[in-house]
Amino acid sequence: MVSAVALLALTAATLPARAQGNFKVTYQVKRTDPTRVELVGSVFNAAAVDAVEVYVTAEALDVSGKVLARGIAFVAQSIPAQSGADYSARIPNVPGTTGFRVAVSSFRFGLKRGESP
Repeated sequence: MVSAVALLALTAATLPARAQGNFKVTYQVKRTDPTRVELVGSVFNAAAVDAVEVYVTAEALDVSGKVLARGIAFVAQSIPAQSGADYSARIPNVPGTTGFRVAVSSFRFGLKRGESP
């Protein structure tokens, strides 16, 4: 298993995750235990419309970038345009983990507030 000290050293600061379209995703390691790692961060919606039903996928990676473990977390029912929301994601703590990746994996764009179809 990867030690808590090693994982915290890997991600001591808030790191940018992969940007996806109109989203900016950040994460940091909040805590580790022998069985799991908890990542916390935020998703910023840079679009001109609200994003609804937003989920992120967090992945534990080895040195070559291979995915060793994965977890999906609900972020928010709605992230207004030009706003953000915080999330917490848990993934299994697996030997060989050298880094993480977090990306928005599911969402829909809604209408701007005040607009009607």
